[in-house]
Amino acid sequence: MQPDALFQLSGPLAMAGWLALAASPLAPRLTQLAASLVIPVVLSLGYTALILANWSGAEGGFGSLADVMLLFTNPAVALAGWLHYLAFDLFVGAWEVRTARREGIPHLLVLPCLVLTFLFGPIGLLAFLGLRLVHGRFATIPATGAS
Repeated sequence: MQPDALFQLSGPLAMAGWLALAASPLAPRLTQLAASLVIPVVLSLGYTALILANWSGAEGGFGSLADVMLLFTNPAVALAGWLHYLAFDLFVGAWEVRTARREGIPHLLVLPCLVLTFLFGPIGLLAFLGLRLVHGRFATIPATGAS
């Protein structure tokens, strides 16, 4: 299958995982199965196949920014990089939802973090880690008022 066709399939597949995460309170187990296992595994298998089939013939590498840019001029390697992002960002989003549920963080507070993780990966992770920090700190502060 051509890289363009695989690219067209990868977006809706990843989006299904993100939509499942957004709606995870409705079906938590199914969401975790889809978003933290099935979809990332399918994307990772696509990544692996592309790397195995194209890595040895690709120019460039990781020694300099110019080498990385050259590496990603190969469409199949660029698609592998894209699948890498899709799989890992979704996996991180699933971790955020699972962790928030375990720590009692309301899902509505996690949704903005998921959007940021979907769009900007590490920024969403930082937002979620900040949310955990704030939620944990406020959860341990005793309420003031009459005894």
